[in-house]
Amino acid sequence: MSRAGSRGQVGCQRTYGSRAHRAWGGPPISASTLRTGELVATLALAQDNAFGQPLESQLRSCLLAVWLSEAAGHDPGLRDDIYWVALLRYIGCTGHAHEVATVFGDEIAIRAQTLVHDAANPAEVLRDVLAFATAGRPPEQHEQIASTIQAGLVDWAVNNFTSGCEVADMLAARLGFGSGVRNALGFTFERWNGSGFPAGAAGGAIPLAMRVVHLSHDMEAHGRIYVPAEAVEVARDRSGRTYDPELVDLFEAHGMSWFDELGKLDPWDAVLDLEPQPHRALDGAQLDDALTVVADFIDLKSPYMAGHSRRCAQLAALAAGLLGLGDGDIATIRRAALVHELGTTAIPNSIWDKPGQLTRAEFDRVERHTLLTEQMLRRSPALAVLNPIAATHHEKKDGSGYHKGLRCDAADPGASLLTPVDMFVALTTDRADRPAFSPEHAASELRRLAAEGVLDERATDAVLAAAGHDDAVGRKAQRRTHPGGLTGREVEVLRLAARGLTTKEIAGQLFIAPKTADHHIENVYTKIGVSTRAAAALWAMQHAVVQ
Repeated sequence: MSRAGSRGQVGCQRTYGSRAHRAWGGPPISASTLRTGELVATLALAQDNAFGQPLESQLRSCLLAVWLSEAAGHDPGLRDDIYWVALLRYIGCTGHAHEVATVFGDEIAIRAQTLVHDAANPAEVLRDVLAFATAGRPPEQHEQIASTIQAGLVDWAVNNFTSGCEVADMLAARLGFGSGVRNALGFTFERWNGSGFPAGAAGGAIPLAMRVVHLSHDMEAHGRIYVPAEAVEVARDRSGRTYDPELVDLFEAHGMSWFDELGKLDPWDAVLDLEPQPHRALDGAQLDDALTVVADFIDLKSPYMAGHSRRCAQLAALAAGLLGLGDGDIATIRRAALVHELGTTAIPNSIWDKPGQLTRAEFDRVERHTLLTEQMLRRSPALAVLNPIAATHHEKKDGSGYHKGLRCDAADPGASLLTPVDMFVALTTDRADRPAFSPEHAASELRRLAAEGVLDERATDAVLAAAGHDDAVGRKAQRRTHPGGLTGREVEVLRLAARGLTTKEIAGQLFIAPKTADHHIENVYTKIGVSTRAAAALWAMQHAVVQ
């Protein structure tokens, strides 16, 4: 992604699991059709990353939720909703990662720390928040930090959780889920006793599907981090406060046997075995649309990533066409580019959005994102065929890249293309540690690296030729009217808001009064039908406003 692409550590994978990576020039790579269950289960893995949990934690929680629903005798339609809600619960998590990190630094660390706290107990929540916020700070600053957090915590929480729910609804709608799933996702952060956010909904006002998931998700974490018996005890203690008492009674009766079953099975296979029938297959344009949802989910994480994966996919496809590759190979390259940054969900925004130079330890963490992309994609046969390209986007011709130090050359045009594509897009985009370089400067840098043998020369030439063509296409397609009925000034404001700038900072950038900037923001949000920065950023990506 951004930081890595712009700092230039960037050779090629020959095998992924049991799948051989062929030399390009033979028949196109063929992928089995992707099931919706596989796509959503992969998104669940990314949500595990965002909360600092082991891969497949949320899959385990889905199994507990389905078993709980079966024990409760729910009708098939409700059980289907519970299945999807359990896998999608935190799909909006990248939407408010920036806001969490702005307050707490490492947003993944605080999410991991607070995952098992009693969210229906305000005192416990506040204790955890203050402990995290004051950690490593001088004792004399603790009182001021506590006072500041207490004064603004409720407003911050309402906005933060509204953002997560709003983004979740937009992404779930684009994936084709109906009102049962989407409505439940709007109550992700509510609690049985009404102490949750953003609406303070209580009891039966919280959809039953989400009440099941509240219990199954929390108890999976408790049983895994501690011991299953403690999870049962915690559920009993929180009954009627955090969780639906009737569901807790069922968990008390069956929880220990369910945990025993979890220890015997493979969560990925078990979850896919339970996917509601009929299975919805994604192919062709539907697959492209679904992977674009994944791209936007990824790129929402940081304001500096907005539209990155879409731009890479477009540029990579254009370059592949210039190299004379067939339609099947071009589609594979484009799809790989849409998901190549999936592993970035495991790296905190305190690193991605750091304004200064990364430390060696921080860059070590950055280097993990290609490995995690590989690990998540390889579980699904239909996504594993993307891995030889997606997971090698920081490998280089001379073997100086990461995470395996492999060598990419003309025999691997897919991987050879995505490296300079990622670098060009990163270099020509604002990043936390520097402003965007001009396309001319970026082209000069890529040509230098190709001349030195770091990048494949033919692939680099194709990328730069495509970048010039892409600019021309962009000029021809430039709208006389902007999407959503926005004015030119409102588009400028939206772009800056999507980048995470405050109202005051937007005003400074555009040389207008803060009150005027605030008025523009209100108009933009009203016109595009959102209420939070993250939802506005998602809309902007979807409508190519940030590209």
